[in-house]
Amino acid sequence: MSNPDPTRPAVLRVVRLSFGFAGVDLFKDFSVEIPPGVIWVGGDESTGKTTLLRLLAAELPARKGALQVNGVTLAGQAQAYRSQLFWVDPRTTSFDALTPQTYWDAVRRQYPAFAEALLADLVDEFALTAHSGKSLYMLSTGTKRKVFLAAAFASGAAVTLLDEPFAALDKTSIALVLDVLQEAASHPSRAWVVADYVAPRGVALAATVALGG
Repeated sequence: MSNPDPTRPAVLRVVRLSFGFAGVDLFKDFSVEIPPGVIWVGGDESTGKTTLLRLLAAELPARKGALQVNGVTLAGQAQAYRSQLFWVDPRTTSFDALTPQTYWDAVRRQYPAFAEALLADLVDEFALTAHSGKSLYMLSTGTKRKVFLAAAFASGAAVTLLDEPFAALDKTSIALVLDVLQEAASHPSRAWVVADYVAPRGVALAATVALGG
């Protein structure tokens, strides 16, 4: 990990995390402290970028290790831990029967700090209003991803996990995501963890986590 600011206490702590597939270690005694701001998780194909996000979200069970958000541990208070992270796999079909509006309503109920005004702005700027009553399975890949991104940015979660957030987006939407991340970069108490092959262009990073090196 590079560029951590020692004056900004960690929001998310990962301690000696181990995980693998078919007996092959992908992470072994992996430890990292995630500060507020935007953190880039980089690496080549099959280095574990998405897997790391899924582990942090407690979607995958680690073989060993400890996860903690703002002093709340996954082992001791699993529900409270999960309530402080936002994660949705952008490739998921789990919500396909929902409309964007019902999906956003569900996210709103889950996160007490959900930002209504920000969601409204993002729906407008992502041009999602015309799609809000359609089922997600009817939407293009890019539009569906914008639905998830709008929820992610509006959630108000202490830690927001974003997997390849620019994939399948048009240039205008990419610019919007970059603007939101740049504004998030100076937040004093929340973290946005972005897993992608390259760092988000022009965004001030609080830290970099390089995988596969």
